[in-house]
Amino acid sequence: MQIKLSSKHMELTRAIEDYARRKAEKLDRFFDRIQQIEVVIDRTRNGYYTEIITDIEHHDSIVAHGDNLDLYASIDQGIDRSQRQLTDHKSRLRDNKH
Repeated sequence: MQIKLSSKHMELTRAIEDYARRKAEKLDRFFDRIQQIEVVIDRTRNGYYTEIITDIEHHDSIVAHGDNLDLYASIDQGIDRSQRQLTDHKSRLRDNKH
């Protein structure tokens, strides 16, 4: 699983990069067919906007967003939403409701 980190309108420091990478690595627990995770952090006028794009084998990419005044809360919110989408997708596959 590859993890790509990028930022817009701000500089990506080592601490932010480590935090986002550590959180993104935990998504592998919820669905094992993840090929790549791309985390895009953007600085806006009203705080931070995080977009997490999860590329899954044999499926379209899953996109989750987080928007908050705090950078770390924005990352957490995006990871939580991505986690929820992955568990829903996994349950749909297991229940044969696709």
